[in-house]
Amino acid sequence: MYLYRNSSMSLEEYFQVREKSEEILEYIDGFVYMSPSPSTKHQRVSSKLQIKFGIFLVSSNCEVFSAPYDIELKNDNIEGTKIVVPDISIICDKTGFTDARYVGIPKLIVEILSPSNQSHDLVTKLNLYMDYGVKEYWIINPMLETITVYTLNDEEMYEQHDIKKETGEITSKVLNDFRVDLKNIFED
Repeated sequence: MYLYRNSSMSLEEYFQVREKSEEILEYIDGFVYMSPSPSTKHQRVSSKLQIKFGIFLVSSNCEVFSAPYDIELKNDNIEGTKIVVPDISIICDKTGFTDARYVGIPKLIVEILSPSNQSHDLVTKLNLYMDYGVKEYWIINPMLETITVYTLNDEEMYEQHDIKKETGEITSKVLNDFRVDLKNIFED
C-alpha cells in the first residue's frame, strides 16, 4: 500500500481521481492509498475463499463481495470519511447499498497481505475495522500460509479467535459453523 500523494485531498478530489484511475484507491481521513496489483497467489486465495463463503451463505441474508468494491465505513460515533477496498467483504445489512458502493459496516472483512501492504492491513486497517465495529476481521498471509481471525469482544476490542498455519481448519465466530481447510485455500 502506497500513498497516492504526500498531501491530503478532499473527498471530491478523491472521487475525481478515482473516476479517471484504473488503480485500487482507498480514502482514509483525507489521504489516498494505492494498492499494488495482486499476485497470482493472492488472487487464487481470494477466489477460493470467496467461493467457500458464497456456498456457505447461499441461503442466508448475507452477500459476499470481492475487490474492487468500495466500502464507505459509516458509524454515527466517528467523524470523517473512510473508503476502503477490502479483498473480501461479507455484508448482511442491505440498507447501505448504493449504485457505486456500500455505506455501512460489513459483518466480516478479509484482507490478504502482500509484501507492500502488511503494515497497512495489520495496523491501520485492523484498528479502523475495530473502531468502526466490523464484527470479524480475517488477515491472510499467503507467503506464510497463515490465517488469523479476530473478533470483537464485549469491550468492542479485537481478540484472536483462531489462527492456523499451513494445515488445519480455520473457523468463524460470527458465521456459525463456517470452517475452511487451509489446504483448500493455499494449494495451487
